[in-house]
Amino acid sequence: MVTLSQGLPTGYDPDEYPTIRAAVRQLCLAQGWGHEGAPLANLVNGGARVLLKPNWVLHANQGEWGLDPLISHRFLIQAVVEAALDSGAGRVVVADAPVQGCDFATLMHASGVGAWAAELQQREPRFAGVIDLRRTIRQGAGSSERTVEGVRDTAQFTLFDLGADSMLEPITTSAAAFRVTQYHPAYLARTHAPGRHQFLVSREVLEADLVINMPKLKTHKKAGITCALKNLVGINGNKEYLPHHRIGGSGSGGDCYPGSDPVKRALEGVFDRFNASRREVPRRAWRFAARVLQAIQHRRGDRIGVEGSWSGNDTVWRMCLDLNRILSFGSADGTMMDQPQRRVIHIVDAVIAGQGDGPLRPEPLPMGMILAGDSAAAVDWAGSLILGYEPDAIPIVAHAFDRFRWPITDFRAADIAVADAGTGLPLSRAELESMTPAPINHPEGWLSAVRLPA
Repeated sequence: MVTLSQGLPTGYDPDEYPTIRAAVRQLCLAQGWGHEGAPLANLVNGGARVLLKPNWVLHANQGEWGLDPLISHRFLIQAVVEAALDSGAGRVVVADAPVQGCDFATLMHASGVGAWAAELQQREPRFAGVIDLRRTIRQGAGSSERTVEGVRDTAQFTLFDLGADSMLEPITTSAAAFRVTQYHPAYLARTHAPGRHQFLVSREVLEADLVINMPKLKTHKKAGITCALKNLVGINGNKEYLPHHRIGGSGSGGDCYPGSDPVKRALEGVFDRFNASRREVPRRAWRFAARVLQAIQHRRGDRIGVEGSWSGNDTVWRMCLDLNRILSFGSADGTMMDQPQRRVIHIVDAVIAGQGDGPLRPEPLPMGMILAGDSAAAVDWAGSLILGYEPDAIPIVAHAFDRFRWPITDFRAADIAVADAGTGLPLSRAELESMTPAPINHPEGWLSAVRLPA
């Protein structure tokens, strides 16, 4: 079941924290996770280890709209940490792996998480603070840019290889076609090839008894939606384990953009050269060439680009579902088991959701909602409807209900029940659709997935 708290204030004013806290506790009780005073007691009794996984993708919005539509808000994180501690958790930590260019210290300061976490650690020994799970970070910009690798030791991660059981296997060839923005193309060829599909997952995540996934509900230019399913990219320490698209247009066997386009194909080649180079002089030359080709694209009115930012992206959803499978069935030694290895629940920040060119440039979409559920697929199905999408047209949502080894669901989308946490009354699909603010700014490449008016 998915429960929904609605009608919340959307200003994130400090005086409104008690309202957010009360809504979180109401959702926990509605889900049957605990009772009054100990809202997660049924999940954390006996001193359980709890890890919160927020959406901390970047330290600043690439647009002009600030942090509110970009990241999981501190108030929601604070309320869930309090709920876990009040319920008897033995250890609570908040952790994520943002993009490599995220300035984590700036993020902690600007979001208020750093000051809050430091103060709580001083008075509560069970709270272990916040952790940056990245192994690679990028510092500086332009000529002063440098990449720092091995920030965290590999001993703090577990390597999984899903092999032929990976969702990526059906689209994998020997051509080394997988890409992820700003990474050397050879890196992905090492981790993903026919019969080999590797992921590097944080041991803190795998050693938790309870993982509380806390995404921000946003439109996403590569996946259509980022919510509970997509948010799990942040449990992986190195982004070169995460294919996001395949080079080339759909006309040449790729999924980077629709059809064929010589300018885009040239731009892809320039990006590959730039990402493969470690010397500043050639990087400057390739950067200049990229700007020229991007200017040509802009003059042609193109808004999809060359990063798989459209509904034909057949890669990113597969990678995300693999990570969901690992989170449920993966053991700390890298073995995939037949039974779930930890409890995972989902609490979604849709107080101020994100619309437009997400995930890094979202515009505010005030909704005044928090969603909760035991199933990432069910939560995302409801979130897709609220964002104005047809869930069956969003691959990451639609395929989460497929049947495969280490399944994500054991039910159909038609079986999902949604209820109002305040009244306990069921909410129909039509009622969820009526919650969609109008109009929503959807990514250009995902307009085909937008639900048609009744």
